[in-house]
Amino acid sequence: MIILGVGTTVLAVLVIGVLVARKVDGDSTNYLVAGRQLGMPLVAVSLTAAAVDSNATVGNTDLTSGYGFWAGASLALGLAVCLLLAGLFLAKPMNRMRLLTLGDFFRIRYGRRTETLASLIMIFAFTFLLAGNLVACGFLLEYFAHVPYAAGVVVASALVLSYTLAGGLFSDAYTAVLQTVITVVAAVALIVWVALTYGIVVPEGMGPFDLEQLTSSEAGAPINWATLIALGIGDLVAIDFMQRIFGAKSPRVAQRSCFLAAGTTAVIGTIFALVALTASSVLGLSAADGPILYTLLGEYAPPLLAVLVLSGIVAASFSTASGAILATSAVTVRNVFNVRRTEITGAQDPLLRWTRLAMLPVVLVGILLAVRVSQTGILLTLAFDLMLASLSASFILGTFWKRPGARAALAAAGVGLTSRLVFLALTPTIYGAPNELFHLENTLVTSAFDGWATLLAGALGWLTYVLVGLTAARPQAETDTQRLELYRLYREQTPSGFTPRVRAGAAAGPGVEPAADPQVPARV
Repeated sequence: MIILGVGTTVLAVLVIGVLVARKVDGDSTNYLVAGRQLGMPLVAVSLTAAAVDSNATVGNTDLTSGYGFWAGASLALGLAVCLLLAGLFLAKPMNRMRLLTLGDFFRIRYGRRTETLASLIMIFAFTFLLAGNLVACGFLLEYFAHVPYAAGVVVASALVLSYTLAGGLFSDAYTAVLQTVITVVAAVALIVWVALTYGIVVPEGMGPFDLEQLTSSEAGAPINWATLIALGIGDLVAIDFMQRIFGAKSPRVAQRSCFLAAGTTAVIGTIFALVALTASSVLGLSAADGPILYTLLGEYAPPLLAVLVLSGIVAASFSTASGAILATSAVTVRNVFNVRRTEITGAQDPLLRWTRLAMLPVVLVGILLAVRVSQTGILLTLAFDLMLASLSASFILGTFWKRPGARAALAAAGVGLTSRLVFLALTPTIYGAPNELFHLENTLVTSAFDGWATLLAGALGWLTYVLVGLTAARPQAETDTQRLELYRLYREQTPSGFTPRVRAGAAAGPGVEPAADPQVPARV
């Protein structure tokens, strides 16, 4: 019954995704940013579905049951902080810039070399995010349908790819409505059932108000803070989140959607963490025997509730995986291989064609990584751990601070990424789990450095950007190139002969002055 119910949900997602694919109409702008037509309900639910994925549910419950509330809930709360910060500071300026990918920002702000390096880092990091969601789907099919884990990962990948390939962001946004409704209803039903059946039981020292989890190294404080900061700040450089923000029909819609998604994500993450604490305390469930959420639903919960919750997990994982596939492929084609959108009568848009083709190798890499490292929350956090160290400073500070140029961005990326990879290789654990990804045996670094590695690498990246920015001002040639690139971006997305206009007082882009007259384009 459980597999039949989950299968029905998956079928509904596929049908919706394929049906709305006709909205693409052969145009890469429709495919990548949904024609910038998405209203607040669609943007908010797509952001929520992307945040409340298998990492914030399955990974959350596993980590919470073993190490306490803040070890697991930080996955969801960190993403909620990210969405809140995006709404406060970034959603409006990013939406106004009319970008097609986040890589476009780095080209406009810092030039082609920085665009290429930043894009390669984002692609590398987002394969981890994709893999983390495939892991949860693989475990689900293995546990409930007795399908081999690797085969389950492949099946989940094929299903997500099928509708993402067809409809891009339109398919992702419209399927997110069903996915988010299921997830919210499932979370409420689950916490009510647990409360009525077992009560909400919090083991001593593991609850949300046991703040030694945030103050004591013995209680995992460095790892918990690393999770919150990596996701809260590093996830701001999330190509899938930003893709949805670009698709909003106005800056205000983008901002409000971020706020709504932040609140929903925080509530759902807290619910799953409390469920995990109760399950481990009352039932003695442990992640050592497999994902505890699957054990709880498979052996203790009523079948209908199990179907509902598992459908929500699968649906949300599909949404995040879909967004990761779309955004990663688009960045690869547009920002690494420099393929541009064209409108030629009778000719196929090359950006659309090659983005679709690029999805195949992206998915293949995600599958290989999911089979190699079968961890959910760990892979999510590591993805944005890399972003925090290498790109977050040049993206966040570079949006508002005009002085630093390409030298600061490249230096920060090099120092941050190198230091984080070195720390990764030397540290025997990753966020409390054995380092099965990339570890060199040594006697210099112990597991006590886990968590500090994230914080130190992030600090080095930010410090490098600030110091180089202060000592080496941005050359005038870079400012001129930025204006030219911004103009080219607008021209690429407008019919021949049309002059793009910028609202008076609006930021046309980082460091670019808007026109005083609303009928005159920004100075380029």
